[in-house]
Amino acid sequence: MYLNKELVYGYNPYLKIDENNGAGTMMDVGVLMMKEGDVYKFNETEKELAWIILCGNITLNYSGGTVNINRPNPFDYNPWCLHLPAGESCEIKAHGHTEIYVQKTYNDKFFSARLYRPKDTDTWRLGSNGELGGCIERDVRTCFDYENAPYSNMVLGEVVNLAGKWSSYPPHDHPQPEVYYYHFEKPQGFGAGWANGKVYEIHHHGLLVITEGTHSQVMAPGYPCCYVWGILHLPGNPWKKTRIDDPVHEWLLDLNAKYWDNK
Repeated sequence: MYLNKELVYGYNPYLKIDENNGAGTMMDVGVLMMKEGDVYKFNETEKELAWIILCGNITLNYSGGTVNINRPNPFDYNPWCLHLPAGESCEIKAHGHTEIYVQKTYNDKFFSARLYRPKDTDTWRLGSNGELGGCIERDVRTCFDYENAPYSNMVLGEVVNLAGKWSSYPPHDHPQPEVYYYHFEKPQGFGAGWANGKVYEIHHHGLLVITEGTHSQVMAPGYPCCYVWGILHLPGNPWKKTRIDDPVHEWLLDLNAKYWDNK
């Protein structure tokens, strides 16, 4: 399933748990778009909430205090990510155009609110050892997962998919549902994403919903894309960096994989 929206200022919902279980993800997913002077308050009573600012300049007020956050773009700057338990609120004031990805799910476990700052999240360049001629080189960032937030029912991170390259490749799957939210450097950017046995043309502000089957994607040359990836832990089966590679394509994992490349 693929969703594309023309965003307006305010909160733009993509998925709602109370509507078809969030298209099978069991999550709420949305994007908050703000302009200079806008103020927005999140106050979930039953759901944990996490958000990543993709671009913008804001003042954040939450239980941890008041923090000024500025992220000009998601390509050159590591993420700021706020993670709140149910029952805790936050208020955001924008100082210019701002876009924030938002993810929620039910969770009755209490935990302390945490603001992950850029220094808390490493950027890992994967596929840089010459695999497949450099075609799967990308930057991966994980804000929180089962390792550093076992109390959460979610996982949240980003990937910077370089222009003309693949990511989530070779094709793989896992039983836990996942979403990809695409933020291209240029709004006319495009690519292709595979999910649920289908291929979709993907665009700026698009959301790919993955509930079964293998997934991978590629961006068009000239159009780098940062996509947010969010996963739901299944009851009794959390995502622990789970990756089940398609056996048909496992040979591609060999650093010395042989194929014709006209060299």
